[in-house]
Amino acid sequence: MEFQRPQFIEDLRREVQNTTQKQRDTYAARAILARDPAKDLFRIKPADQWLKEEYSKPEARRLLGTLWHEHELCILFADTNLGKSILAVQIGYHLGKAGCMEPFGSEVNEALKVLYIDFELSTSQFKARYCDQLHGSHHFGENFIRAEFNPAGDDPLLYDKYENYVQKMIEGAIRQTNAEVLIIDNITCVGGVATQATAALPLIKTLKALKTKHRLSVLVLAHTPKRSLYNPITVNDLQGSKMLINFADSAFAIGQSHQNPRLRYIKQIKQRNSGSDYGTAHICLFRIVKQQSFLNFEFVGYDAEAAHLQKAGTGLSDETRQQVHELRAQGLSIRQVAAHLKVGTTTVNRVLNKMKEGLG
Repeated sequence: MEFQRPQFIEDLRREVQNTTQKQRDTYAARAILARDPAKDLFRIKPADQWLKEEYSKPEARRLLGTLWHEHELCILFADTNLGKSILAVQIGYHLGKAGCMEPFGSEVNEALKVLYIDFELSTSQFKARYCDQLHGSHHFGENFIRAEFNPAGDDPLLYDKYENYVQKMIEGAIRQTNAEVLIIDNITCVGGVATQATAALPLIKTLKALKTKHRLSVLVLAHTPKRSLYNPITVNDLQGSKMLINFADSAFAIGQSHQNPRLRYIKQIKQRNSGSDYGTAHICLFRIVKQQSFLNFEFVGYDAEAAHLQKAGTGLSDETRQQVHELRAQGLSIRQVAAHLKVGTTTVNRVLNKMKEGLG
């Protein structure tokens, strides 16, 4: 049986054949003129015009000292159980009350509408943090709006990707609440794969676009993988740091003090709009306390980060120290001993040197 093209294809072929190059050029020119420049991928202007327009705009106000400015996308990252959510709720609460968190100043005089999207805690867990039998529930005020995951929500199978579904719902919540500040807790849950930075990258890009579209200030919480307690916190401690941090305007981190495990410290990691006030030599120390019915970070002072890092050779059990000596005596190299015990080579050297000095 001879193959025959469908009639609509033949009609299209005939139309193209009967269209002159001049007509095709005319159609193309009309399409260019009809396009909406606001939807183009690039916004193109002379550099002088960019500067002139930007010069007339007011300076971005500080929301959390130099850690986070208005209309920035900021990343807060830390290891698990260090209080990221507690700190983020505290920040959002203060912004919703036109207040500021000690010791960080705020240049915003009016209360902001804050949308806190909570992928971490259930309602009962949130209640446990912000209720007290003696003082009742903490009063957040009407400007602090919390949203949590609804398992009975729209079927995500209607979307080609789960991330697209979540992103669509986030924009809907922004419109519904008229939010000026958006806090996402946390991006690991949204991304879908805890250890894959590429899973979180599409959301970061979307949040950056939403930030510009709705003139939002965005704070995104993220996890760090297990990190060495001997080294200062750096940008490399954020999961997928090289990709994610490039899309952020600012970033800061929470660390745990080895000097006192109940202490936390905040360290500035990245800032584009100002200098770094809270770097390695000037971290902010806090303890987590419950004041009446409000769980929060209480400021206790400043210090150098080095004073709160674990020192090589410390924090090891007597059993581990003994194993260092035994494995070394069996002929294992220092590197092999370190790998076997999952400690640093510096730690192994320190233990062995103390033995030689009669201190081990």
